[in-house]
Amino acid sequence: MNPSPDRPVRLRPAWQKALALAVMVLAFTLLTGTIDGGVGVVPRRLLDQPAYVFANALPGLLLAFTLLALTRRVLLSFGLALAAEGLVYAVNRLKVDNLGTPLIPADFHMLGQLDKGGMHVLGAYLPHSPWPYLAIAAAIALVVALWRLEPPFLARRPRPPRMTAGAVCFVLLATLLAGTPAWAKLYNGRMLWLEPWSASSTATHSGLVSSLMIYHLQYGKHDRKPDPSAARELIGRNDDALRQELQTPATDGAQPDIVVVQSESFFDPRILKGFQHADLTPNLDRLARHGVSGALHVPTFGGGTIRTEFEVLTGLSLRYFRNLQFPYLQLNAKVVPSLVRTLRAHGYETVAIHGNDPSFWNRTSAFKAIGFDRFVSQSSFPPSATNDGQYMADRGMTDEILTQLKDSGPPQFLFAISIEAHGPYDTVPSDPAERDAIPVPAGITGKDKLELQNYLYHIGHADQELGRLAAALAKRDRPTLLMFYGDHLPALSGVFQTDGFVDGGDMLGEPGTWLLVDPRKAMTPQHVDTASWMLPGRLLQAAGIHDAYFALTQVVGQDLAALTRAPDAPPPPEDTQERQTDHEMSDVALLRLDGKLEALLPQQQLATSPATNAPPPHGPSDGSVGATQ
Repeated sequence: MNPSPDRPVRLRPAWQKALALAVMVLAFTLLTGTIDGGVGVVPRRLLDQPAYVFANALPGLLLAFTLLALTRRVLLSFGLALAAEGLVYAVNRLKVDNLGTPLIPADFHMLGQLDKGGMHVLGAYLPHSPWPYLAIAAAIALVVALWRLEPPFLARRPRPPRMTAGAVCFVLLATLLAGTPAWAKLYNGRMLWLEPWSASSTATHSGLVSSLMIYHLQYGKHDRKPDPSAARELIGRNDDALRQELQTPATDGAQPDIVVVQSESFFDPRILKGFQHADLTPNLDRLARHGVSGALHVPTFGGGTIRTEFEVLTGLSLRYFRNLQFPYLQLNAKVVPSLVRTLRAHGYETVAIHGNDPSFWNRTSAFKAIGFDRFVSQSSFPPSATNDGQYMADRGMTDEILTQLKDSGPPQFLFAISIEAHGPYDTVPSDPAERDAIPVPAGITGKDKLELQNYLYHIGHADQELGRLAAALAKRDRPTLLMFYGDHLPALSGVFQTDGFVDGGDMLGEPGTWLLVDPRKAMTPQHVDTASWMLPGRLLQAAGIHDAYFALTQVVGQDLAALTRAPDAPPPPEDTQERQTDHEMSDVALLRLDGKLEALLPQQQLATSPATNAPPPHGPSDGSVGATQ
């Protein structure tokens, strides 16, 4: 498709062109602020804080001028730039509606996941109404019309000045998107508004585009360098307690098999107003009376499963890695210290199980680095593992866990990731009548009621499968430890805002739930509130396996548990001692991921703790995962 040939036009004086461009720049800037709607960048703020308004529009303006140099058509160029902005704002709206937080730079890593199962998951959140798609079609038709019918604003010749100006704009835009440090002189907390802990507040005051640039420039490169002396201070101050932790006796008899179930979006509904006395998770309640359970603080809300998953598998708090929003997509290390590698060093066969595309969230590569021997993914499940709603039913996952467990050979560690209760919660389940019979508080109506009922339907199945799995494990000849936890609260923002929580807390900071039980024998019930990155230490302790780092998380971690929250949650208060321990633990975590922590641990502790990266007595020594296909 070619534009219409240039028509003879009367040459405009340079001042008229300059005036016209100034009008277009002003109009574009004001439209950007209008679309954004943030209190700091709406058009009226042009009078009292113009830097905020123009900074939010600047990337779009650079794109518009680059296109103008190429097309010579002013309406087409600014229209395309505005359409690009509109697309970003539309995606942001979807994220805010479903997850309660705005876009951040790490979200753009998801573009590389669209052909790896991501489109199936993310596509479910797209609008069901035809109107947004008709609007997109109309915008495309308008662009085509402008391309064909709009007369050139700039003359074809002389060409060098026009192309030079376009190249300058392109280079400026490219360096901005690449995160060149010089741009941080504009996009920072002194020139604009920045709350590092709150992307929502930053976007509201500085504008969405500016907030993306700020976080990209200020936090998109590297975490701070760890301070070995601070880590050494923390270890030394807790030396006695750490030695005592490492000297606890091992379990009697054979090493237990370990089954960990990460249950999609599971939480105890009784923390919601109107559900305080509900009996929606009877199996969880029954098992909790014979094990250890409590509230679980996790680093995400409504999505971002791999954030909690990463913490549980590695024992590393993402609080200390502010640049790792999606660790599986951003980490390039071939070897990641982990619970999995510790168990392999103690002779365990390690298997991951997930009824979804193995490449989504880059799990295939990430699980190799973490150290799994095998990854049983969607294509390996039998035909009987059918969906309930949009995703594989939890009963299929339970069946696969029981299939993978062996009655002979080395001890096993099975890490199973469910998906039935994944949002969005507007998909018709297998049994709509069962769903419709679930009561909800009277104040929740319409779309929110339907989504809540769908969610409760699916976690009811998760609870049933927990009970079935525990019953099957109790009948085994080999001892088995069972850990069960929810990765995050569901994306039911409308319900949470309408109903509210019993403790009056913010939905981004509300904890989920966890359970650890030996199905063959009753334990003294304990209620322990903890965080996801502390679970592996708790699990190893129960299994009688000693590891210096994971023991340290148990010694110092409990006071830090409540600090684990979704990235945009209001920060909890910390006293002076907590701040010091929190800061020192961040140095420990950074050194741990870099493989430099072991040298700081006393040799006596190392002697009781096998090297994290030691090869297992079976299977490949490089930690490779055979993704079962």
